[in-house]
Amino acid sequence: MIRFPDDFVWGSSTSGPQSEGRLPDDGKGDNTWDYWFRQAPEKFHNQVGPEVTSTFYEHYETDLDYLLETGHTAFRTSIQWSRLIPDGDGEVNPKAVDFYRKVFEGVKARGIELLVNLYHFDLPMALELKGGWVERSTVLAYERYARLCFEMFGDLVDRWITFNEPIVPVECGYFYQLHYPATVDPKAGIQVAYHTQLASSLAVKACHELIPDSKIGIVLNLTPAYPRSQHPADVKAARIAELFQAKSFLDPSVKGAYPQELIDLIRMHDLTPAYQAEDLEVIRENCVDYLGVNYYQPLRVAAPRYAANPEAPFFPSVYFDHYEMPGRKMNPHRGWEIYERGVYDIAQNLKKNYGNIEWLLTENGMGVEGEEKFRKNGQIQDDYRIEFIKGHLLELHRAIQEGANCKGYLVWTFIDCWSWLNSYKNRYGLVELDLTDQSRRIKKSGLWFKQLSQNNGF
Repeated sequence: MIRFPDDFVWGSSTSGPQSEGRLPDDGKGDNTWDYWFRQAPEKFHNQVGPEVTSTFYEHYETDLDYLLETGHTAFRTSIQWSRLIPDGDGEVNPKAVDFYRKVFEGVKARGIELLVNLYHFDLPMALELKGGWVERSTVLAYERYARLCFEMFGDLVDRWITFNEPIVPVECGYFYQLHYPATVDPKAGIQVAYHTQLASSLAVKACHELIPDSKIGIVLNLTPAYPRSQHPADVKAARIAELFQAKSFLDPSVKGAYPQELIDLIRMHDLTPAYQAEDLEVIRENCVDYLGVNYYQPLRVAAPRYAANPEAPFFPSVYFDHYEMPGRKMNPHRGWEIYERGVYDIAQNLKKNYGNIEWLLTENGMGVEGEEKFRKNGQIQDDYRIEFIKGHLLELHRAIQEGANCKGYLVWTFIDCWSWLNSYKNRYGLVELDLTDQSRRIKKSGLWFKQLSQNNGF
């Protein structure tokens, strides 16, 4: 029997834009995803957009019962900025206040620890039209939004989160064209990254001022970068890949300062963002209380085979090539490598290099396309998901035994949810969502997860 510490929590993560849906009279404003889907529905898998998602807005009362049926002792979701403040920086939507208070009260009434994220890739479109995160005004609007959330919901939330995976909108919005504004503009991307970190630090400051007994953190996808070999060129490639992918937010969030090597690289490419001297003091003095860590697959890199084109726009990948390790273990339904050891390596890094900061594994899960083919007698028999979770928990348990300061495990996700350009292509939930009638059915993994939670191990 693998047992976890007595205070360890079990649950799942989701987000507002991926689960709530939208009704004509709910007062919600557009975010970038609402707008982009109307402009280019062909970009979204099967042309399924964010209008409906998992209808949590309509069905939250019964959906919260599924938390108990699947053994949750913790639950993470997010507030949609564009639902609470439709234009991003104006009047508060009273229907949103009522909705979120009822949801949060429902979670607490069921004896479940509540983690609430302020931002999950969903900028109000009104702010995007003014320049979005490139503009400092968005930082100030976010700070106001965060303060309002702390004032309105601080009595209900156990742990706050400033941003989910903030490197993702930078990479996908300004390099790889997978998030709006879907452009290639490295200078803007670096500015967005900097403004996001500043906004996070300002939210930490506000939280500590307004609700000093609450904990506030940031959720980062700390994908370890593994070199192809121990050749110095491969090792350097992995180090720089991790600088951009992980340390760009990890170091300022936990240590209060950016790595000097990253600063030097950005300066060398003439991409230093606009900033004010007092910003660096804000970042230095307002570090997070804990971390959320998301982990799905490793990042394997090698030294680049070819020199970069000096006339092409800057991409961090000029310093490394992606590398497919021979014989790697795969999720054949998603095309991602499964490498459970990554959880252990993340834990060791946080213990050795980041003061053994308190953290939770806030996302870990297995996406499967065409999951309905595994249905037997009306239930998805997702033994593959159970084995995936077990494998990662073995490595997490090993790390905790060696002193890792991890306080919980949250699977992605609760009920099958909408996932950006992939829509519902890949399913991750403990609970199946039928898109034809929005009915829910617990998968085999959901019943197993309840046993896991009740036994505090397996």
